[in-house]
Amino acid sequence: MTTIRTLPLAGLIAVALAGPAVAQQWPNLSPDDEISPRQVQTVPAVKPKARNSHAADPGDGPATTATVTPASRTTAGPKGAPVGNTVGCSGLFAKDSSHVKLAQVVGPNSIEFGEVSGGGGGAINASILYGKDPKRRLEVVWQNEAARSDTSIIVITGQSQWHGPKGVRLGLALPALEKLNGKPFKLSGFDQPDGSSAIDWQGGALASLPGGCQIGVKFAADPKATPDAVTAAAGKEFLSSDAAIRAIKPTVAEIIIGY
Repeated sequence: MTTIRTLPLAGLIAVALAGPAVAQQWPNLSPDDEISPRQVQTVPAVKPKARNSHAADPGDGPATTATVTPASRTTAGPKGAPVGNTVGCSGLFAKDSSHVKLAQVVGPNSIEFGEVSGGGGGAINASILYGKDPKRRLEVVWQNEAARSDTSIIVITGQSQWHGPKGVRLGLALPALEKLNGKPFKLSGFDQPDGSSAIDWQGGALASLPGGCQIGVKFAADPKATPDAVTAAAGKEFLSSDAAIRAIKPTVAEIIIGY
């Protein structure tokens, strides 16, 4: 089961899948910003395609939406439409979405409602999209669990190829995340009980998203980082530009978006 952790941002750390598709270009990231497949789990690289493109500039208007295109490789169950792989703050996974709305798009065979791991080792109920496909899996927790409606949080983790607002994705290197935010941000040290996570976007592009959702990110250190380097990155708070943090080459290991 996938662990859902609440991150210490201002309010809940939230998600929403976007509405009308808007084709935009990927951020202009250098090769040094990208993460090697060996550095974090086995997250495959996602090549930019029109079906899942996202905003390159934090000021370029609304976040990219969940795309519905015949060319998408994301297939659904019978009568289900293919969907893109970008999570935004409106449309299909807006605050007023529901399990029924998701099922109408992805098809009843591509969604289930069941237990996923919650913070502290407990279990919570969520709608799970493409639960048998790690690359397409997405977990949605509802504020109204009985009605399975009103989006609370959406979790992107494991090997999932879904992207968050502004192009945040699993495996993204710290310098690249800084570029998407437009400036350095604060994160917790790698010795904290919940691990390292973004705690303050410092007024950057990821601090305020169209649609009212918030984004939280958890980090994993490079497996090749020495114990001494990881120890140097211990503490309650760091800037992402701190040399001790950069030395262990953190990458995005989990994305939580919510309202």
